[in-house]
Amino acid sequence: MSSSHSLVRFDWAAKRLLRNKSNFVVLEGLLTVLLGEAIHIRRILESEGNQEAYDDKFNRVDMLTENDKGELIIIEIQNNRELDYFHRMLYGTSKTITEYINLGDEYDRVRKVYSINIVYFDLGQGTDYVYHGKTIFKGIHNNDTLQLSVRQRERFIQQEAGDIFPEYYVLRVNDFDQKAIEPLDQWISFLKTGEIDEDATAAGLPEARESLRIDHLSDEERKAYFAHMEAIRYQKSVITTGRYEGYMDGKAEGLQEGRAEGLQEGRAEGLQEGERKKQLEIASVMKAKGISTENIVEITGLTEEDIKNLI
Repeated sequence: MSSSHSLVRFDWAAKRLLRNKSNFVVLEGLLTVLLGEAIHIRRILESEGNQEAYDDKFNRVDMLTENDKGELIIIEIQNNRELDYFHRMLYGTSKTITEYINLGDEYDRVRKVYSINIVYFDLGQGTDYVYHGKTIFKGIHNNDTLQLSVRQRERFIQQEAGDIFPEYYVLRVNDFDQKAIEPLDQWISFLKTGEIDEDATAAGLPEARESLRIDHLSDEERKAYFAHMEAIRYQKSVITTGRYEGYMDGKAEGLQEGRAEGLQEGRAEGLQEGERKKQLEIASVMKAKGISTENIVEITGLTEEDIKNLI
């Protein structure tokens, strides 16, 4: 049985409500269930201060947290399909590592990084809805796993050499279609539907049921939330239309040329042009509604200059 109270989407909550220390328990619950160990958030970090350019892709990371062990946890929610999303995951962890080590520090100051990716599209091919990736050093001849030395284990509190490297979690929430019984499934169900069953007991969900209620938002927050939802709905509509038009334009061009390579190139160019067009249309609507340039850049991926040039 679902809760009778309407809750805000998790992606919006991650940017607003969950940054409050009083709501850390919600994020701690998700991370504890996912990582399989008790996670306590020490603070929310802001990477924007270190970005090299206004439209740096790292600006699109939704949350960067530090736990009580000094480990860094990236939490990113993505609604729209991105073919290079795996590369973006790698970019995010790599830049986080370099941002949080000082010039001249020893290499043992490199932080352990976890990358949590909540995606609402078909990312890769697979039959599961939660994937975990980590580095494992396997022997080519003996197939053994490379372990840390005794001194390294004492110093770094790890067992395997790969434990020092970043770990990745991909939650493909749209692929979840089971009854939510286990704690992780209860969380996946909430991320997919925005609803929490009354009998859900997974860590963090009872608190989320109260702290993420729409009727608890201030008038300003409620207005911002509904504007966010409208932008997402419009963006999805334009994306669908843009892909279809881009595909049809590319197909027509390719067929007219009568060559297989023309068809492929036409499709690619059409899709690219369609993607660019739909993002500009989304940005124009958002700008007319008074949404800030920073938020428009974050949602559409356009540059600040693109937004300024809109009529």
